[in-house]
Amino acid sequence: MHVLFEEDGAFRTATIVADNDSSLQVETASGKRSKIKSTSVLLRYGEPAPAALLEQAEALAGSIEHDFLWECLGDGEFSFSDFANDYFGHVATPVEASALLLALHSAPIYFHRKGKGRFRKAPPDILQAALAGLEKKRQQALSIERMIGELKAFSLPAEFSPLLGQLLYKPDRNRGETKALEAACLDTGLSAAHLLARCGAIRSAYDYHLQRFLLEQFPRGTDFPDVATPLLPSDLPRADVRAFSIDDAATTEIDDAFSLQTLPGLGWRVGIHIAAPSLGIAPGSPLDAIARERLSTVYMPGAKITMLPDAAVDRFTLSSGRAAPAVSLYLTVTPDFEVTAHESRVEIVPVVANLRHHDIEPLFNEQTIAAGLTDFAFRDELLTLWQLANACEGRRGKPSAMQGNHDYNFRIDGDLADAEACRVEISARRRGSPLDKLVAELMIVANSTWGGLLAAQGVAAIYRVQTGGKVRMSTAPQAHEGLGVKQYAWSSSPLRRYVDLLNQWQLVACLNGDTPPFAARSDALFAAMRDFDLTYSAYADFQRSIERYWSLRWLRQQGLETIEATIVGRENLARLDHLPLVQRVPSAPELKPGQRICLRIESIDYLTLELACRYVETLAVAGSPAIAADDEVLEAVD
Repeated sequence: MHVLFEEDGAFRTATIVADNDSSLQVETASGKRSKIKSTSVLLRYGEPAPAALLEQAEALAGSIEHDFLWECLGDGEFSFSDFANDYFGHVATPVEASALLLALHSAPIYFHRKGKGRFRKAPPDILQAALAGLEKKRQQALSIERMIGELKAFSLPAEFSPLLGQLLYKPDRNRGETKALEAACLDTGLSAAHLLARCGAIRSAYDYHLQRFLLEQFPRGTDFPDVATPLLPSDLPRADVRAFSIDDAATTEIDDAFSLQTLPGLGWRVGIHIAAPSLGIAPGSPLDAIARERLSTVYMPGAKITMLPDAAVDRFTLSSGRAAPAVSLYLTVTPDFEVTAHESRVEIVPVVANLRHHDIEPLFNEQTIAAGLTDFAFRDELLTLWQLANACEGRRGKPSAMQGNHDYNFRIDGDLADAEACRVEISARRRGSPLDKLVAELMIVANSTWGGLLAAQGVAAIYRVQTGGKVRMSTAPQAHEGLGVKQYAWSSSPLRRYVDLLNQWQLVACLNGDTPPFAARSDALFAAMRDFDLTYSAYADFQRSIERYWSLRWLRQQGLETIEATIVGRENLARLDHLPLVQRVPSAPELKPGQRICLRIESIDYLTLELACRYVETLAVAGSPAIAADDEVLEAVD
């Protein structure tokens, strides 16, 4: 005698060895013996052999139609063996009964299980819903197969167009389009970005990187909401100075300007004037909400995304030919360039000139200073402020800019909407020029002096702290070792950094004797510091990635097959000539910093921003190592 029984959700057959009341000892066709409960037995039979029953039953079950079975059944619960007798019109054989059991078991949407060998047919409405679901899945599977085929033929499926951003940057793996894309990528060996690019779905690699950043940082877009333009204060005293700024040609958010007055017999009165949007933008106002959300201006070659709307920037920027509200720091400086006193004021400052680097540097540089300056506007003021900057740098014992390093300026000719058609020009500007030092040192003086003033008055502020080589944001006024100052509170760029705007609110309240808007250890202060730190870092990463993109474009544009580079770090970290590109060269032998090498350009991938170079030779003439400058020193220039 044999049995058909259910074990672990599967049907099995075996020969009975011993039959007890509540259990059986059975032996399978393989010779394995086991003990099963009597309640697990679905059918006892004599023929055929256990090994043949399920094989024959499965063949017969394939011919049984589920729809017909369902129509034959009433609404009550039933046993498969009883129904088998009705279905076949006679006492069902073991094979027939087993075949019906398998047919019922394989169609759970038609027949709901109610126990061992017992079923009940699904109600009509539930069955129709289940069948509709199956049909939907079948159609989805067909659609996925069709989309896979189109993608593998490098044709974009129609369903993909409205979902490209999601598919590229935040794929939903429950969607059929994502499943099709992943399968096509697996079959073609291409990444999602490369496959979609082959299908013409990516307008340009530039747009691919830009849209990723915008989706992450500006999910609602970069347009500003409609807000009222802030009013200028009307009751501020007017400074008796002729202020001028020093910026590059693309700067529109002019945050800082300088003035110089001679004090007969005493030296000079040096003015450091910082734009004061805090006087027109109140904490908690709509404009504050905009600045608080963006936290900083985003810079990239050929474009920028400002922290504040253009109208607000225009209202407070220190443009020439206008008098603008400013927070001014006045230094009393001796003929030996010692700072003997300082005073801070909130006032209206007349700005008479916006000096630009490309105009002034040919006239005011190390060579022209050494040879004797020719006559040009603000020559004497620049020379005096540069001499003061040298004295300040000497007292700090830290350089304001690392000599031998460069800033790289990108000029993009063409419409960025068609980035592939644009041409890029990259020029290097050496850091540490007299103009750099002048601006950097005076900004360090302002930020450290105002940080000290806020700390002395017990007014909360956000500081840049560097101890043990690690830089961080803090609400505690601690030393910035990289700059050699006791404290350093970013306050000099309130038009383009939210931390500076926040610190300016605190500073103006301190100078006016008002209650500062942010109390010490307030949740709002800590939240602004945390969010700024994360966002500022993300913006900087994006700027570097877009600069890398344009640098790679420049390499292709120039048609270069080889390029020279300088080893600047361990494991053959090399800086490519004329470009802000640093990467490792595994193919080179172990080299020392400063050694010059020649590299062969093997491949460039604009989507991954990867540059593959192979070592060619070590050049005979060793250059100076272009070691990367300390960003925390260079940040003072901003």
